[in-house]
Amino acid sequence: MRKSSLPALALGVLALAAPASAARAQQSPTPEQTFTRPRTVGGAPASRQPQEPSKAEGQNNSAPRQQTGPAQPATTPPSAPAVGVPPRQTTRPAAVNTAPAPSATPVVVPSIGPALQLLPPLTLQPARPLSLSKARRSQQEAERLLRSRSTATASTPNISWVTIAALDQDSSQIHLLALPKDTLLTRGAEVQITSNAGMPLRLRIHRPNYVNTQVVVSDLAGRQLTPLVIEYPIEKFGRFREMAYYTSAHPSLLTPELVKNGQNYVRTMLDLATRRLKEKSKIIAPEIVDIAERLAVVEHVDHQRFRTESRADLYNEVYALFALNELNTYRYSVSSAGAGGMVQMIPSTYQMIRRLHPSVGLNPDFVAGMRNHGNALEAMLLHMQDNWNQLALNEDVLEAMRQNWATQTELVAAGYNSNSARLPGYIRRGGANWRYLIPRETQMYHQIYKSFEGLVPLKSRAEKGENAEAPKN
Repeated sequence: MRKSSLPALALGVLALAAPASAARAQQSPTPEQTFTRPRTVGGAPASRQPQEPSKAEGQNNSAPRQQTGPAQPATTPPSAPAVGVPPRQTTRPAAVNTAPAPSATPVVVPSIGPALQLLPPLTLQPARPLSLSKARRSQQEAERLLRSRSTATASTPNISWVTIAALDQDSSQIHLLALPKDTLLTRGAEVQITSNAGMPLRLRIHRPNYVNTQVVVSDLAGRQLTPLVIEYPIEKFGRFREMAYYTSAHPSLLTPELVKNGQNYVRTMLDLATRRLKEKSKIIAPEIVDIAERLAVVEHVDHQRFRTESRADLYNEVYALFALNELNTYRYSVSSAGAGGMVQMIPSTYQMIRRLHPSVGLNPDFVAGMRNHGNALEAMLLHMQDNWNQLALNEDVLEAMRQNWATQTELVAAGYNSNSARLPGYIRRGGANWRYLIPRETQMYHQIYKSFEGLVPLKSRAEKGENAEAPKN
């Protein structure tokens, strides 16, 4: 239910930080207790996404919040704090492995201008895929290492730094790389960092999107490591709120096995939500559940990337995120309009559904409700069923369906993305051409939905006769 857009972020070489940020960095101590300060290729600072999560869970021209960003839902996006080391970090972090500690001496490279440094070009070797079982084991171990390191350091984490855990498949060793949050959110930024194990590595920001930022990590010979988990301190009004642990998409993780696992996760969660609603005498038509299953992906497809990249890969990427993060997928995804979470619903719509269906017992807190997939999917299904119940009573809509001008699928999808109450008016004025009158974003939404249906075959609940009872209000 996208109400606004997030800019698509393309590759390019941009600045790590503005001169003011560079000045602050010079005044701050280096993170010598754990990591050496990275060196960076820079240009001009990239603009922040209003963000995540997914709009991915983040992204399009009304883009998905796939990325799921760590901004607080329905509030403000994260600010860009000054680059530095936590002023309260006074104890040495606990070692996460037996490898030697990294050198505390920053790498010096020739300067090509104020705040600009140059790294030589590097040809990357292809990423090696991971099996689902190994990906899960490595992901869990990486998060354990990150959490143990955070616990052993300052009580209040530095909101200006993030840490990435990356797997060296040859040695099965997990390397931790700390870098400024500004670097993570700068498209095209490329830095050389010495990991906690003392290994010099290069990191490139492929597509910044807060906790869902896609990165490429390699050794100095171009052999790629697999990014597993990002530890991202989430702030609000400059104060630390919580620590996010999130796995973003990477070619080595986009395996058919993982994509299938993501598909199963979405379908299972929707079926569970449908069953819980049925137990509360709220029957959702199987056709509505089928549409919701597709919208769970469509909501997180970046519109700009849809125009320029492989569409099948985009859908697989969303499913891979669901498999990798499960209950946390798009947890931090928030649009500039405040639409949040997996189902990208805005606060006013959510509270309206709560008022219309008090017996369901939806979480009264919008943020918590959107972060809980079960609760959010119940709200989504109720909203879609309510919309269709109203549309099915409208003469203009019924005539459009008799004339084959419109289908239930496109009407329900359009109503979820924009305002279902306006659809009869579009049909009345446009007749068979009503689709040209709906908002441009919703037109693109329809294109993505149609493309998804053609490329990703999903079993129909309606054909199987599941939950076929007549809808109830």
